[in-house]
Amino acid sequence: MRLDRARARAGLGKIGDRELQLAGANAADNCVVDWDAHTEEVRLATIALPTVVSDLLGRLTDEIEKLTRSSPLAAARAAHLMQVAAKQAGRWPAQKALNDTDRHDAAVALVVSENGARSLLAHLGDVSLYG
Repeated sequence: MRLDRARARAGLGKIGDRELQLAGANAADNCVVDWDAHTEEVRLATIALPTVVSDLLGRLTDEIEKLTRSSPLAAARAAHLMQVAAKQAGRWPAQKALNDTDRHDAAVALVVSENGARSLLAHLGDVSLYG
């Protein structure tokens, strides 16, 4: 209590003429609004997936989360099998994208930096970036 009163006397409990807690809450709300707007811009700039693919991925994720409650090891196995399937399914598209796609376009589509896109595609495509 004494510390709060000392801060109040020193003006440390305020931002401008507003109480710190109220000013901080408004700043946090503004950050959430800004973040939501940013994520929507990013979503609109990325390459769209067919609804059937998005739905399947969402359902699979939901089912693995449910499985976690009853059998974490089975859920971990399912997640591992997802990784294997992703590696198998992604190899040829990733190699083609590495060869045929502009770095900037790949970065925007994959929502990563240009170097990140190149690294991700190389990883999925099972190719070395170094020759």
